[in-house]
Amino acid sequence: MADPLSRPSRRTLLKLAGAGFAAAPLANAARAAAADAPAAKTWSAEYQAKKGDVSLYMFRKRAGAPAKGEPPLPVVFLVHGSSVSSRSTFDLAVPGKGEYSLMNVLAGYGFDVWTMDHEGYGRSSRTEGNSDIKSGAEDLAAGSVVVARETGHKRIHFIGESSGALRAGAFAVAHPEAVDRLVLMAFTYTGAGSPTLQKRAEQVEYFRTHNRRKRDREMIRSIFTRDKQGTSDLAVADAMADAELKYGDTVPTGTYLDMTANLPVVDPRKVLAPTLVVRGEHDGIATEEDLLDFYRKLPNPDRQFSILPGLAHSLALGINRQLFWHCTRAFLEMPRAAPISS
Repeated sequence: MADPLSRPSRRTLLKLAGAGFAAAPLANAARAAAADAPAAKTWSAEYQAKKGDVSLYMFRKRAGAPAKGEPPLPVVFLVHGSSVSSRSTFDLAVPGKGEYSLMNVLAGYGFDVWTMDHEGYGRSSRTEGNSDIKSGAEDLAAGSVVVARETGHKRIHFIGESSGALRAGAFAVAHPEAVDRLVLMAFTYTGAGSPTLQKRAEQVEYFRTHNRRKRDREMIRSIFTRDKQGTSDLAVADAMADAELKYGDTVPTGTYLDMTANLPVVDPRKVLAPTLVVRGEHDGIATEEDLLDFYRKLPNPDRQFSILPGLAHSLALGINRQLFWHCTRAFLEMPRAAPISS
């Protein structure tokens, strides 16, 4: 009998951009998701987590304030990437361009949605550290304590973007008991064949010797243009830069160092939670082959691998972002798979 880990599970969506099965159905799905995009008014609140002497800013959104005695909503924790803090990534307002807040979308779907600024980012403490992947996983451990206190949930869903996916994956390895389902968006495994990481590695000695790097408007715009023009609206890049640069023109180097010199930092064999690995068709950081290598080693049969057409590295902020909403919601709400007999 063939090794079950060498082939996709029966419920795995291997490639949304495949021949025959893609263009029309997914375009229809995108339109339907856009039409169904949640418009209900959300309730929000701010919190602080403590990691020793480090204060970590946390933000929460849901449809309506928590009420005593009501059943708790399922919790989703969003984990930001290397260059931009949490709310500029996941709660972005782009006037006149439609919904770009993933927090609003997920809250409208019925989730209790949380995010945090990692050490050295946004509203969190700025320290002498470089906020590497290990540090980010420790941030999530501190944040999970706050989530458990406020919601009663000790197992929650995590969605990580880019190096945030590495942080979420590292946390899932270190704390399997705390992770219900895991979404790794724009993830990187070994980095093999990545043109973006090859270019970034030219500065690896700078990342080794400096704990912060410059981050300006053009750098933020490059997130949306470096892979393929037209996959994002540049009004989104400008809105992100406007929201983010008030926190300064530098960010920590730790995740860049890890992604250029220390990959892999997440062992797929130790990721026990049901996992969705989702990649934009034009993502220049991780190749399809690299991610499939990671995916095939995941031990949980409730695993999925999706490639979303018309998107690049920034899945939640691209033109076709509704496709990401659709596949993520389906994964988080999907029943568990029944065992397959040999």
